[in-house]
Amino acid sequence: MKPGIHPAYGPVVFRDKAADFAFLTRSTLAGLTGGRTVEWEDGNTYPVVDVEISSASHPFYTGTARVMDTAGRVERFERRYGSRADR
Repeated sequence: MKPGIHPAYGPVVFRDKAADFAFLTRSTLAGLTGGRTVEWEDGNTYPVVDVEISSASHPFYTGTARVMDTAGRVERFERRYGSRADR
């Protein structure tokens, strides 16, 4: 790696306020948090990044995703515009 051109890589806490969930990982966002920090469970202070959606609040991972009614949409389209068999 060429020295001096890469962003700082260090520990960062990502916090999902909607789900009251946080996790500690390493990221290049360590220097871009604007000085906001949080005290973690181990007693150390880490930069924190607030996110809108994480695995704790995303509908796909929580099992609350809605299934689209594609069969009803196809039937409605065929009623409006006709099916290929009508042509």
